[in-house]
Amino acid sequence: MPARRATTKVFQIGERRFVAEGLTRSFWTDLHHYAMTASWPRFFGALAVGFLCLNTVFALIYVLGAALGDDPVANARLGSFADYFFFSVETLATVGYGDLHPQSLYGHLVATVATFVGVSSVAIVAGATFARFARPRARLLFAQNLVTAPHDGVLMLMVRFANQRLNAITEAAAQLWIIREERTAEGSTFRKFHRLRLARDDNPVFALTWTLMHPLDEESPLHGWGKEDFALSDATIVLIFSGHDESTNQLVRGRRVYSAREVLVDHDYLDLSRVDAQGVTVLDFEQFNRTRPIGPRPDPL
Repeated sequence: MPARRATTKVFQIGERRFVAEGLTRSFWTDLHHYAMTASWPRFFGALAVGFLCLNTVFALIYVLGAALGDDPVANARLGSFADYFFFSVETLATVGYGDLHPQSLYGHLVATVATFVGVSSVAIVAGATFARFARPRARLLFAQNLVTAPHDGVLMLMVRFANQRLNAITEAAAQLWIIREERTAEGSTFRKFHRLRLARDDNPVFALTWTLMHPLDEESPLHGWGKEDFALSDATIVLIFSGHDESTNQLVRGRRVYSAREVLVDHDYLDLSRVDAQGVTVLDFEQFNRTRPIGPRPDPL
């Protein structure tokens, strides 16, 4: 069995780029992962290339049989690659128009293998396509920046996001984490994860917008941070969302990764809502990413 080769992968979390070296990866053992994560154009493009390659292989096998003196396919021009190719297409797709059919032992054996490959391929492709379509996914709109502003007399770290489908997501829950490098007492450097306590981390019916608020009090790992601290930090802030989508009756999840440098200190989000002349509440999502400065907070005495 050939050894798996070590690869180098470049990936990004927030604004930080990482390079992973020395990992052993195999395309075939991760085929399901690639099928689930590839874009739709790449997914269907890979299917088309695989389909053409399979039929080309079987067409060449028929050509080889004809070159050895066999006449494997009835009504096909002897040695015609095009006829054998389209016969392979009909066989793999289990269409069988009847004009072309195997007529020798060699042709029947190759057609038997081709039929097995075709039926198996249809099952695999149908399963992968259904899994991609059926995979639940929330459509969330996240604010471009986090902000720090007072709320009910308490300084808060805030982040706003919205449900783009405007449908009911029940039992919604959110988490906010900060990931940063810290030194231990022994002088070693570790990336540590701190869950940021939220003023409210659940929502019975999430249909419009939700602003998460983390109190920047003495218990917060961000207590005392100012504009310069956020600007110079390499920390990453991760928002994780989950809830029950009533439209699909499935659990949906969402995630957004921010850099600490994306926090706007002493800013607040502009209000999205207004009431029109008919008394109808209008949500203006063009204001979603807009913020306003609130002025520096006074130094504590």
